[in-house]
Amino acid sequence: MEKSIKKDLKLDVQYIHPYAAIDSSIGLNPTPLLELSVAIGSKDLSLGAEVGFDTASANFTKYNAGIGMNKPDYSAPDRQRTGIEASYVHLVNPVNGTTVGAEMSHRLNTNENSFAIGSSYALDQLTVVKTRFSDNGKVAMLCQHEWRPKSLLTLSAEYDSKASNASPKLGLALSLKP
Repeated sequence: MEKSIKKDLKLDVQYIHPYAAIDSSIGLNPTPLLELSVAIGSKDLSLGAEVGFDTASANFTKYNAGIGMNKPDYSAPDRQRTGIEASYVHLVNPVNGTTVGAEMSHRLNTNENSFAIGSSYALDQLTVVKTRFSDNGKVAMLCQHEWRPKSLLTLSAEYDSKASNASPKLGLALSLKP
């Protein structure tokens, strides 16, 4: 088990601005996976791209570009090369921030469809719990706590009911923002 933990370690670096975001990650092993995604936009329209590169095989693992349109109750991104996605988010209770949502996607290259539903609930002003259930048998939960202004501690877990031999995935993230 120790070996798999070391294999999964990675370094993430993010820059987030109201109208632009950059996210990059690199695996912390001798032949790392490199990933980069960039998005720019406004409240109503966004453009983005992502690329992944496997240094072991010297091949691109993913490359996507897309455009998205957002309105108060829906989001409709269109990602070229991979497929079409649509999602709906509904604010159930503005007092405690309870929301529910659903996402459907269709992959153009494999003609596969997928579906996921999720929820978000604010335990208090600093702590949020989120859940996700997908048609591929995965169940996930996340608990995020803002332990000081703009700095977050996140615990996550995911279980794949279709992978009987696999252990649940557990995550811990610390996000420090100036």
